[in-house]
Amino acid sequence: MLQTRGNKLTWLGHATFRITMPSGNVILIDPWVLSNPMTPAADKKFDRIDAMLITHGHYDHIADAVTLGKQFKPQVVGVFETCLWLESKGVANTNPMNKGGTQTVGEIEVTMVNALHSCGIKDGDQIIYGGEACGYIVRLPGGLTIYHAGDTAVFGDMKIIGDLYAPDLALLPIGDLFTMGPREAALAVRLLNVHHVVPMHYGTFPPLTGRPENLRELMSDFPSLEIHALRPGESLG
Repeated sequence: MLQTRGNKLTWLGHATFRITMPSGNVILIDPWVLSNPMTPAADKKFDRIDAMLITHGHYDHIADAVTLGKQFKPQVVGVFETCLWLESKGVANTNPMNKGGTQTVGEIEVTMVNALHSCGIKDGDQIIYGGEACGYIVRLPGGLTIYHAGDTAVFGDMKIIGDLYAPDLALLPIGDLFTMGPREAALAVRLLNVHHVVPMHYGTFPPLTGRPENLRELMSDFPSLEIHALRPGESLG
């Protein structure tokens, strides 16, 4: 059983997660909620956002970053170029970083890790270079360590991520087409040697065909793995 150590992780659909810490502080990862068809209506409203982590600049991960960033003025973490773009739109409190780096943001420690994906930001009728896509290792109060893979293909250095950071929980895309599907995600689990997984980035649009049951079938020989197939709005902890 996953021990969340007082932290509460809620899937808001697609790759968006809200983490509420024992103090009441709130982290939002990949802020696409207001127009996200998977996000329940009750979860589209926030009382506070203290930190916001952005894996890359595609609209289905950043659509509400400017709106929520201006409204709640959270500490915003992203790759350097994405943070510059957010600053140009009037978002304050950006904390730019790059892959391999670690910083403390409020109550959490964040390490930016690799992801294999593109990162163009749609700005009007232009596509702006947003730096590279990334994932995050997030260390929460009480010692819970979460790996949010972002949008990515499987890559061999996931083993390094597992060896270096030993995440308790991995949030892995499984939808296929724009990210890895269940077959690739199954290899990612083995490389990471992680025992708790929340599947994400599936079911939002018809082409995202991967499903948790596909991953579960592929991992039938890995009995220590617990796949937490949350519905949007459901939580761990």
